[in-house]
Amino acid sequence: MTTVLKRSNWAIWRDVIFALFVREIRTSFNDRLGLAWAVVQPLSFIFMLSYMRGRMSGGDIHTMPTFEFMMYGMLLIQLFLETLTNCSGSIQKNKALFAFRQVQPISSVLATAFFSFLIKLAVFALIFVIMYFLKMDFKLDDPLFVIVNILSLWIFSVSLGLVFAIAQCYVPEVNKIKSIAIRPLFFISAVFFSMQDVPKEYWPYLDWNPILHAIELTRHAAYSTYSIEAVSELYLFSCALVSLFFALCIYHVSWKQAISR
Repeated sequence: MTTVLKRSNWAIWRDVIFALFVREIRTSFNDRLGLAWAVVQPLSFIFMLSYMRGRMSGGDIHTMPTFEFMMYGMLLIQLFLETLTNCSGSIQKNKALFAFRQVQPISSVLATAFFSFLIKLAVFALIFVIMYFLKMDFKLDDPLFVIVNILSLWIFSVSLGLVFAIAQCYVPEVNKIKSIAIRPLFFISAVFFSMQDVPKEYWPYLDWNPILHAIELTRHAAYSTYSIEAVSELYLFSCALVSLFFALCIYHVSWKQAISR
């Protein structure tokens, strides 16, 4: 007699997310370069920009080595942009799978978000390994605070990605608006500069940006001598939690209508 195994909703949801995660890996790296390109591309970009920034500054940037200064800025802005872009397109990308009752849109978004996060985590780890073997000086005064800042920015980007993913189901043109809106973020998020280089009277024009707070706070967590007078960890955490709550509310209200369109 065949026995029927009953699984909890949590176990089913976990297995669905894992299956979508594996599918994301296969679809994202189906060329010859594969997973290596996801690591080599940002790594080469960081080295190039660090060299250019070092030539301009002539040395350390506000007590931080130029390479590490650029590394945190580049990796965090890439984490935000790639997570936002991938999550916002995940529902449309996997819409055919929603015919199965066990597969829900939130599972697709989470699988994509975890995939983007792990890729950037691998890049972080590889860079530190390279720095170690090259005998480059580096510090991590507060590793836990570094992780908290990265997670806060990731939660913020996933939340925005979920909102855009739902909105795209109703209005596909939202994707074009999003592409235009995120382009300036690369230049106003303290990736290439420090807030200490900006006169205080101009701080309010930049301080609204949570990405800037995450980058500057992470630099301070790595080098405690790096000043964070212009930024606030409370603001970063508040943006992450408020955006997550707002995104989940929108999803709860509209996901069934969104996938049926």
